[in-house]
Amino acid sequence: MQILLIGSGGREHALAWKLAQSTQVEKIYAAPGNPGIAAVEKCECVELNLNDLDSVADFAEEHGIDLTVVGPEATLVAGIADVFATRGLAVFGPSKAAAELEGSKAFAKNIMAKYNIPTAFFKVCEDLETAKAYVKEKGAPIVIKADGLAAGKGVVVAMTEAEALEAIDEMMGEQHKFGGAGARVVIEEFMQGEEASLLAFTDGEHIVPMIASQDHKRAFDGDKGPNTGGMGTYAPAPVLTDILRLRAVEKILKPIVAAMKAEGRTYKGCLYAGLMVCGDEVKVVEFNCRFGDPETQVVLPLLDGDLAEIMLACATGGLDKVDVAWKDCAAVCVVLASGGYPESYKQGYPISGLDKAAAMPETVVFHAGTKMADGEVVTAGGRVLGVTATGKDIAEAQERAYKAAGVISFTDMQYRKDIAWRALKK
Repeated sequence: MQILLIGSGGREHALAWKLAQSTQVEKIYAAPGNPGIAAVEKCECVELNLNDLDSVADFAEEHGIDLTVVGPEATLVAGIADVFATRGLAVFGPSKAAAELEGSKAFAKNIMAKYNIPTAFFKVCEDLETAKAYVKEKGAPIVIKADGLAAGKGVVVAMTEAEALEAIDEMMGEQHKFGGAGARVVIEEFMQGEEASLLAFTDGEHIVPMIASQDHKRAFDGDKGPNTGGMGTYAPAPVLTDILRLRAVEKILKPIVAAMKAEGRTYKGCLYAGLMVCGDEVKVVEFNCRFGDPETQVVLPLLDGDLAEIMLACATGGLDKVDVAWKDCAAVCVVLASGGYPESYKQGYPISGLDKAAAMPETVVFHAGTKMADGEVVTAGGRVLGVTATGKDIAEAQERAYKAAGVISFTDMQYRKDIAWRALKK
């Protein structure tokens, strides 16, 4: 099988790493990839213009690509699956219409309301005055979300009315902090509870849930500081018990896949449900139309199966005929970030200790924001590396991950020291 993998982050490195383990996979082209992906057996990094989807499809045809795996949400929202479909090319990922489930929070909230899928009460606001008036009516705490894609950063959990109004000004006022993504906002009730991520494979008919994980969005220990794209994660997440996981599948995952089909937007690929667990209730925080980052880095090491076979079944149908099994162990990922992230930061610093960390037991170092410069790997992003380790339980996986993180260094490196604290507390 020849595979084209779209993307360049830690998620894509994890996907390449797992896909390369398939005996059915001969070659993986990663566009654009990163130094970590380039080092994976069977992988070759290539430069493609991802803004020109027809040229990407040309590459797929010319190289006999059997399956294209799309990592970033922006490429899915742009409609790569539709372009490929017109040429009979298989893609793991939803169509443009189905990807609106992530591309527009207003669309997602409205479809959940229409089909009685449990989520927070909300209001879609088209202008700054209406948004501010609604906040003043409801008070705080309250949640402000940019409607469009904002790289995982367009959400503000405002604990005071002043914070909420400031967030609205930043999104909808002259600052336009998130560009066009903040032209419309969704304002939601603040849900008290603990979050979990439940990803699932789907071919548009059948659903196979993955192991539940939990991300750490805040920049600093103790869940303090600004929201980020994710500072670390672990799996399985004990907050989503077997009973609650089943409830999420029956009340959320199955209904949303059925709803999307009923709306003429059949959803195929990875469906990511961000959940809020409150007592014996599970509600949707948001849906994403792709693998999470850094959730992928802890979920895929626990997959005991052929990822390429599973993905091809999602793209072409017959997921119910593929065996999807999971290992009885745990995984923890610690993100090593540039100093200053998620705000301004410098890059281009050499990274040392990568080989030493990768040689440690049950450990993989996934590259998220790196590049080659003068023959060495240097920092090239806010989130630089994801150090992932597995173990018999969360405690062992955490110990291994931090031990490996401790041998890596680059100027101004920062990372949280408490990843998986909730699981260990339980």
